[in-house]
Amino acid sequence: MLGPIEILVIAFPGNRFTGEILPALADLVDTDTISIIDGVFVRKDEDGTISYSEFEELGVNEDAMALTDVIEMINGLVSDEDVEELAADLENDSSAAILVFEHTWFKPLRDAIVSSGGVLVDTVRIPGAVVDEVLEALAEADADTD
Repeated sequence: MLGPIEILVIAFPGNRFTGEILPALADLVDTDTISIIDGVFVRKDEDGTISYSEFEELGVNEDAMALTDVIEMINGLVSDEDVEELAADLENDSSAAILVFEHTWFKPLRDAIVSSGGVLVDTVRIPGAVVDEVLEALAEADADTD
C-alpha cells in the first residue's frame, strides 16, 4: 500500500536545467523520505507547442537523464492529459520536470493509524510561500495593534 502521492512541476525557464537538484532528490530517496514513482520531462517551444519524454529517453541531456537514477518505478501515472494541463502555465521556450512521488516517510504513521483503528480522513498541502504570506500579514496586524 502506497503512502500519500504528490506531483511536483519544476520549471526551468529558458531550458536551463543544470542538474543541481539531483543531489537533493537523491538524498530524499536514499533516506526513504520519498520515492519518485513516475515522471516526465516537458518542453514548451517558442510557439507554445508542448512535447514530453520519459527521462530514460533523454539521451542528449545527461543531467535530465540522471533523474532516472532516482526514479524507482515508472507506473505511467502521468497521462497525456495530465502533462498538457500541468504544462499549460509554463512559459514558452522552457522546460519542466514533472515528478510523481510517494511520501514514504508517512508509511509507519499510516500503519499505526490503521492498527489503532483510526482512519486518515484528509491531508491538506499548503505551499510554504502561502504560509509565509499569512505569517507576515499576522505580524503586520500585530504591529498595527501595538
